[in-house]
Amino acid sequence: MGIDLLKALNPGAAFAAGETISVAMPGAPCSGEMKRIEAHRQLGQVMAFAEDGSLLAVYPATIGSKESPSPTGMHRVKGVARMPTYTYNPKINFQQGNNTKILKLPSGPNNPVGTVWIDLTDPTYGIHGTPNPELIGNAGSHGCVRLTNWDVEELAGMVKPSVVVKFVDRSLIAAQTTDNRQEPFWRRLPLRCCLSNIETGRRF
Repeated sequence: MGIDLLKALNPGAAFAAGETISVAMPGAPCSGEMKRIEAHRQLGQVMAFAEDGSLLAVYPATIGSKESPSPTGMHRVKGVARMPTYTYNPKINFQQGNNTKILKLPSGPNNPVGTVWIDLTDPTYGIHGTPNPELIGNAGSHGCVRLTNWDVEELAGMVKPSVVVKFVDRSLIAAQTTDNRQEPFWRRLPLRCCLSNIETGRRF
């Protein structure tokens, strides 16, 4: 959970050692055999689908930016790294300010890519976590798919190498009904959707 939500649940709390506070209690994690992932740029969502085409989970996401767009088309998952280190290399992906040196940042929840890196077949791109969950959907990424740490950990528990990852640009996805009418994709969502060591250079 984000800091703002923690503060909202505990107005007046000093967050001192020994103090009792309230926190969000998530439900049981989503599970199942995943066949494909869809990253919907304009919707700002990542959707996970099962073998039979049913929807397993939906996560709020940041997917690229105008300056650094995410990949297009179809890709696949290469592997999953938990608690990854992060190597900043301005010659491979982007330069931050005037820093031209290669930096290696330690693993942990405050790592730029969070607690999980799901590597894609397009070099330097992946699906990953973030140390700033409050920025999901409010700030662009450097081309990757950014989720909260808790959402990417759940997704990583269902994903396997070779799972298809499709980047979708359409703002409204329609499903064909039995009488040939179109209905928005959100009408097909289940009542409970789960909202929620790679050393190459990475975007984030």
